[in-house]
Amino acid sequence: MLLGLDGVEIGIIIVFLTLFAGILSGFPVAFAISGSAVISFGIIAALDSSGLLIHAAIDTNSAEYAALIAEGVRPDAVSVFRYPELPRYEHVLFPNGWEQALDRNVGFLVNRMNERVLAGQSIETLLAVVMFVMMGIVLERSRIADELLTTMAKVFGPLPGGLAVSIVIVGAFLAASTGIVGATVVTMGLLALPTMLKNGYSPELSTGVIAASGTLGQIIPPSIVIVLLGTLAGDLYSAAQEERAQLAGCSDALTYLGEPAVVSVGTLFQAAMLPGIMLAVLYAGYAFVFALLNPSKAPAVQFETGGTGETVTRNEAFTWFLAVPVGIIGLTIGLGQTGLLGNQTIIVDSFTDAGQTASLRTNVSDDCAAAMLDLHGEEAWNTALSEQAAIDEAGGVAEARALSDEERATITAERVANAAPIGTGIGITTMFLALTLAIARGVAPSKDARPLLIGVAGVVLLLLADLAFISPLTSPGVTTVIIALPLLVAFFGMRVAIKYLSANEILRVVFPPLVLIVAVLGSILGGITNPTPAAALGAGGALLLAAYRKRQDQGLSGRIVLQTTGAIALMLLVGVNFDMRMGQEVVLFENRIAYLVAFVSFLYAMFGLGWSCWVLLSGGVLSPVVRETAKVTSMVFTILIGSQLLNLVLISFGGEHYIQQFLRSFDNEWQVFLLVMFVLFILGFVLDFLEIIYIVIPIVGPVIYGGTFDPKWVTIMIAVNLQTSFLTPPFGFALFYLRGVAPKSITTGQIYRGVMPFIAIQVGALVLLALVPSVVTIVPNLLK
Repeated sequence: MLLGLDGVEIGIIIVFLTLFAGILSGFPVAFAISGSAVISFGIIAALDSSGLLIHAAIDTNSAEYAALIAEGVRPDAVSVFRYPELPRYEHVLFPNGWEQALDRNVGFLVNRMNERVLAGQSIETLLAVVMFVMMGIVLERSRIADELLTTMAKVFGPLPGGLAVSIVIVGAFLAASTGIVGATVVTMGLLALPTMLKNGYSPELSTGVIAASGTLGQIIPPSIVIVLLGTLAGDLYSAAQEERAQLAGCSDALTYLGEPAVVSVGTLFQAAMLPGIMLAVLYAGYAFVFALLNPSKAPAVQFETGGTGETVTRNEAFTWFLAVPVGIIGLTIGLGQTGLLGNQTIIVDSFTDAGQTASLRTNVSDDCAAAMLDLHGEEAWNTALSEQAAIDEAGGVAEARALSDEERATITAERVANAAPIGTGIGITTMFLALTLAIARGVAPSKDARPLLIGVAGVVLLLLADLAFISPLTSPGVTTVIIALPLLVAFFGMRVAIKYLSANEILRVVFPPLVLIVAVLGSILGGITNPTPAAALGAGGALLLAAYRKRQDQGLSGRIVLQTTGAIALMLLVGVNFDMRMGQEVVLFENRIAYLVAFVSFLYAMFGLGWSCWVLLSGGVLSPVVRETAKVTSMVFTILIGSQLLNLVLISFGGEHYIQQFLRSFDNEWQVFLLVMFVLFILGFVLDFLEIIYIVIPIVGPVIYGGTFDPKWVTIMIAVNLQTSFLTPPFGFALFYLRGVAPKSITTGQIYRGVMPFIAIQVGALVLLALVPSVVTIVPNLLK
């Protein structure tokens, strides 16, 4: 054997050395990966043809191997790592010649491109990447970071380490709205770094907090990393659990696990919320503690505030910003808990529900039953057995049947009698109206309060109208007529409230992107839609916001943008509350009117979106945005294609199977996972997250996703680990971005020293997530 190593081991070394050389060559990474695959295959083929690469495989015809199988050991569990004493035989890496391996690689590459890039199940989710990238670039070009940094510095600057804390807050805010690490780091490096250095901040703290805060976009949704990782993790988890179930003797993963082996990008977004917020809090906490221990290196800074001339006392701030909002929210929750506020839906299905099946499938083979008993525990298995016995005794699972008119009428009457007096929609609407009026009073306590009181009266009238005149049987059209007058009264107060709020600098800067964030993330986390339509909503909203800001910069009116936003909101409200099916035999007049209103709103929304694009195009904004979006997405998909070729090279000589056998040789699942996490961390020093996701994860994924760990937890742990690849010297992208915009007085060594504490924080966060996995799983479980 060459150098005393197995031929497969040498092949693996050649592949990764070639990959590292291609990346370090300075050639574009997206093409360096494909080139390294071709070159490494050529080297391996040449060495194999020369007889220098010899693989020692287990001799499956030996008596020792047959005895091992006779003892009940599965053939797939037999490897040179677990049973090194078994007899072996030597052969070349390509027994049928490298030409056949090349032919198979080309064929498989075409198939994989079709499945994963062009027309596979994950292509719809990958479309979200394009729109999330566009959303981030548009918002970055609309100078959202400039205003956020300025405003937050005024708010937190007077605190010890306040500028550093404001950087973290802005980084988290931009992560939830843009998710573009490079743009965030460059923007904050240009705007905040000179200010921090000028005010006596330590160069290490300044550079470290800027680089680390910029990487929050990789974990806080909507994160491109999670979109890319999620599409891959879903396939890996499903395939790995199916294999696990079959090895256990079960027919499929649904039987073995008792639930579908599925993990979606939307669920991963839910799982990433708390870890992302936790990292931001840890960053800010470190900056604050550093300032307390080293006040000279992170002093408090007082900035001039533009202000509105309003002086808000402590009592007024407590009343209107804390006490009253908490009271309003508490009252709403209380009404919901007491049954006074709730769902008024009385829709009755045409068929009864099918009977409930047992919690676990029990009609399985003995091997599968033993495996399920070991997995779920004796109590859960016995419960399933008793449930199945009761079902069998009753004659089987009850089938759904059509309800008679009398039964439907009875069920409808019961639901009307049990419906809450106040509907959920009106209850939530009044809560938001009341909160807006209260906060408006807090930001302008010296202004005339009478318009706000009129708005409060409109809110009260809205609730009374719902109580007195609206029942679950009231049609949407009649409901609209009843609440029209109270809404007009409330709108009178809201116009003044919005005027007061827009005069406040913080709210004026934070509110528009915050609405966009809530709309995008709320639709995903609330289960209303999946990430792709939400990304489209975000891209469209970003275009509207950028067009409005462009018009403001030009000293022109942005009324069309506001009207477009209103048209979109009206279209959604009408679509949710009215029956838009015009193909029915009987269509109510109010539904026809509602359809017409929704259609007109849709047309105006399309006009407004097109007009916004024209504003951005004529202002020189849209063209570079489209070009940059095309560059980023082309890079992502080119890396995806190149990584598939590299994986196929590994598979062609058995490298992927060899690595997986090594990982499966460990008896402890934690040992395997910790080893993989350590390797990913080390690779982060030299590889970007995209290369790791598409080259390394497909190799180790079948092992780490094929065990008992929660797939959401595994994926978020990988995502947090990959986040460190932006910070780890010498190839961390965030370090390159910051080095490019930092003043000449800042040395590369200072940047490296500055990020070290934040790398340690991320490692500590990984340990915390490992010890307390509920930080990842609690949000998805609550929203399930």
